[in-house]
Amino acid sequence: MRRRSPRRLLGLIAAVTVAFSLFSSASTAGAADTSAKPAASAAAVQPAAAAAPLSTSTPVVFVHGYTGNASNWVTAMSVFRLNGWSSSNLFAYEYNSYGSNVSNAQGLASFVNNVKSRTGASKVAIVNHSMGGLVSQYYLKVLGGSSNVSHLASIAGANHGTTFAGACLIYITCQQMYPGSAFIAQISLGDETPGTTKYATWYSACDGIILPYTSTRLSGADNNSVLCQTHIGFLADTSVLGEIARFIAS
Repeated sequence: MRRRSPRRLLGLIAAVTVAFSLFSSASTAGAADTSAKPAASAAAVQPAAAAAPLSTSTPVVFVHGYTGNASNWVTAMSVFRLNGWSSSNLFAYEYNSYGSNVSNAQGLASFVNNVKSRTGASKVAIVNHSMGGLVSQYYLKVLGGSSNVSHLASIAGANHGTTFAGACLIYITCQQMYPGSAFIAQISLGDETPGTTKYATWYSACDGIILPYTSTRLSGADNNSVLCQTHIGFLADTSVLGEIARFIAS
């Protein structure tokens, strides 16, 4: 038997290590690595204010995914600031990933009202990721929040559920996130994009967590297919985040 060279063995070990790391990152669904802050790309640095002078005064509320938190939005907020937003108009809503998404949506309603009161704005924009899509959709559609929201951008949102939630069905949020649940049926029935709110989604066949990946799409929204981006990778994709900033500025 021919012996492999040490260099080739090292290469194989490195490949296995990378594959294991990618799997581990995907399994956390909504969590983000906050030890590094990716630099914004040139594509993200296109001042939104040039297209709509007053649009960047709209407060933006970011809604994380399952097991996520406010730190998931470090890169997004950086991109929004580069596109003309003030830090005082960027907010991250945190909720209980293991409690009911009905309660989480009710909490979002209160959070939006507080942001409006604090900023004096008549409406806010919402940017969500993963399970944050369910929280946002319930707020806009069932709780009537669309009258308070100018734009909704859903990044890899679990808007029609994901079979990946089968791995955590001991929690009510995962039960609600599983395709075919009563919760999914309630937010999908009838008009998926109610009110005068502008809706847009970003999704990818390489997501790996939202299964099927087309679950993110909303009928009546501007649905954008992204070429091979992972579920967690979206949170650091400055190109997509720049597009979202300009969408909200429109």
